[in-house]
Amino acid sequence: MTAAIATGLPAYDHRPGEGPTLVFLHYWGGAARTWRPVIDRLPGRGTLSIEARGWGRSRALPGPYTLEQLARDTRAVIADAGVTDYVLVGHSMGGKVAQLVAAARPAGLAGLVLVGPGPARPAAVVTPEYREALSHAYDSDETTAAARDTVLTATPLSDDLRAQILADSRAGAPAARIEWPLHGIAQDITREARDIDVPVLVVAGEHDRVEPAGVLRDNLLPYLRRADLSVIPGSGHLIPLEAPDELALILRDAPSAPSGGRG
Repeated sequence: MTAAIATGLPAYDHRPGEGPTLVFLHYWGGAARTWRPVIDRLPGRGTLSIEARGWGRSRALPGPYTLEQLARDTRAVIADAGVTDYVLVGHSMGGKVAQLVAAARPAGLAGLVLVGPGPARPAAVVTPEYREALSHAYDSDETTAAARDTVLTATPLSDDLRAQILADSRAGAPAARIEWPLHGIAQDITREARDIDVPVLVVAGEHDRVEPAGVLRDNLLPYLRRADLSVIPGSGHLIPLEAPDELALILRDAPSAPSGGRG
């Protein structure tokens, strides 16, 4: 895997290979390396993992850090990498960004895989009080570890992965760190979701406390034309780290036309 960065663009890792290329967008607090366990299980497949503006290697890039800006960045990185046939794979915040990218119906987009995504219609729990509390989740090592262990995950992880989650969550620029909880998570993009015209697979973790399968059934699937829901047993919200084998198996066949079921 080779890393690349262009002036004004987020950092990204591009591995040419068989296609369509899988373009990975990470969660709030994640990084391009969040997807490494999944990518390592997809030998030969073309992959492109993006480090969102304001996070990790892209921390120094100026704002805004809005969903719209992250969607613009995604399109620009795809073009910079020379990728012309691809499937977007977005996790959590990255899943909501992926919906905005797909809604514009860009050339070359073959499908969409949304992994524990932020739903098009914000869940009822996303009140101003909830958002304010969430904006402080990564304020310190202690609060970040608590979020990791009690909210984000439902399965045991290695010490290395636990340390990675802590480091990546703390690596965001202050303005980027609060943009999602204060604004992006509450943004209604149902109109845009209705414009998505490629096959969509929504992947949920059985024990996800952040974006439960029930919320995705009610607040996302009704706004997608061609979608299926797949639930991964045992996993919490950090599906790329908790269930990389299961997710890689799903992605080996991406894109595939949904069967019309709702999971």
